[in-house]
Amino acid sequence: MEEGRGRARPGPIDAVVLAAGKGTRMKSDLPKVLHRLAGRPLLDHVLDTAEAAGIDHTVVVVGHEAELVRTTCARPGLSFALQQPQLGTGHAVQMGMPDVRPGGWCVVLAGDVPLLRASTLERLIDGTLASGAAATVLTCVVDDAGAYGRIVKDAQGRVLKIVEARDATPAEKAIGEYNSGVFCFRTDDLVEALASLRTDNDQGEYYLTDTVAFLVGAGRQVAAVQTDDPDEVIGINTVDELAAAERLLAARGR
Repeated sequence: MEEGRGRARPGPIDAVVLAAGKGTRMKSDLPKVLHRLAGRPLLDHVLDTAEAAGIDHTVVVVGHEAELVRTTCARPGLSFALQQPQLGTGHAVQMGMPDVRPGGWCVVLAGDVPLLRASTLERLIDGTLASGAAATVLTCVVDDAGAYGRIVKDAQGRVLKIVEARDATPAEKAIGEYNSGVFCFRTDDLVEALASLRTDNDQGEYYLTDTVAFLVGAGRQVAAVQTDDPDEVIGINTVDELAAAERLLAARGR
């Protein structure tokens, strides 16, 4: 039995953190995940959150300046996997899976989303285990979801698929519930779903989000857990967004 924060979990909980991107919009040669928030790399904040949620083994998928990321953020319970070339989020997770323990659950996180609360991540994990779902996605509801992938549900509120904004129909773009990029999968189901991925989309990439439609089509449950705070799932892509995250973190007293 693996121990979460104050509760036993019936199997290993691993995390895969996507951290291979260059971060061109940061106007710097430094890997995006090594830009500093409150004096520490963005990636360190994500790793701290995973640890605080009871995850004792994390795989970081690196690409741009891979060795620099490894040496900067190395810590116990951490391993690294190389994504080269970079063929999308689904491909990134595929690269990390050989280091993920079978028979448990796998959380997927983005290395540039540093404000996620450990309590929210723990709620996602424990909700997945309690529901028996093959996967759960952390979502948020806003008036205009912009460039985020939309959560498509049936009339009973069950998740059917996630549609990337650039591939969405006008009706799908009108959906306010969006994908935060944070997931919890049953590991064995994730391995099977990743093997099904194809590149027939606007970007010609392997989308992690396509695993949802595969699992639903295979008769497995995919659930959604909402956060009421859009600020905790914002990604950092520009210097201005990094400055905004500094202000948000300061407002939390950190």
